[in-house]
Amino acid sequence: MGQHLSATVGGSLPRPTNRRIITIANQKGGVGKTTSTVNLAAALAANGLGVLVVDLDPQGNASTALGIDHRSGVPSTYELLIGEVTLEQAIQRSPHNENLYCVPATIDLAGAEIELVSMVAREGRLKSALDDAALDKRTIDYVLIDCPPSLGLLTVNALVAAREVLLPIQCEYYALEGVGQLLRNIELVQAHLNRALHVSTILLTMYDGRTKLAGQVAEEVRNHFGSMVLRTMIPRSVKVSEAPGFGMTVLDYAPSSRGAMSYMDAGRELGERGVTMTTGQEQ
Repeated sequence: MGQHLSATVGGSLPRPTNRRIITIANQKGGVGKTTSTVNLAAALAANGLGVLVVDLDPQGNASTALGIDHRSGVPSTYELLIGEVTLEQAIQRSPHNENLYCVPATIDLAGAEIELVSMVAREGRLKSALDDAALDKRTIDYVLIDCPPSLGLLTVNALVAAREVLLPIQCEYYALEGVGQLLRNIELVQAHLNRALHVSTILLTMYDGRTKLAGQVAEEVRNHFGSMVLRTMIPRSVKVSEAPGFGMTVLDYAPSSRGAMSYMDAGRELGERGVTMTTGQEQ
């Protein structure tokens, strides 16, 4: 236990003692969920950590941003969930960073919710598929799971497979609307399917320092969630919005932009927290 802690990877972030599996969830659309998944993944990878993004959203936006082939028929999270391929067969490396991997989502995933209903242990399919040997082979320190904006079986699979939930919340009107429902669902999963699950991290997104509202929302979220909220807030940024259209994260598309620097800071914060968190686990 703790053998990694003194050694920093790539001269920057230490590896967590135990692999962290984090589901990024918010059933409300447009809060920067996928954007946060891919950019935090890129930030961790840029600090020398091994990162796997599991794209569980049939739109496949995370796969697009990471430059990953996700045409129909490519081994994907769909085949992984229904047991047609192994994790080893479905993993692709991102062309942007040798430490960054992805299991893509194809449009075939749209039908998976219906197919999963009749399957044995349907809520635990992803957990079973995340094979330690395949993850160890690539020295994966972080698995980030990007969910669809709904609370269906795909999201439940993501919550059962993870130990942590990262919740992006946008600094706008109705920011906390729907968060209560999501937290209740997380509690249900915790009670019945995954006792280790907990909300570990809140990330404030779409922050506009020129508006009074953004500051009020940020304060409300910090008062409500306390130390779970990362100090770094992600600003509203044209570059962040444009990057996926070029098949890139903002870190590759506009590395010196405010958005990229904010995600680098948030990734570093997430990584630093991971070391202190995992030192207390599984002694």
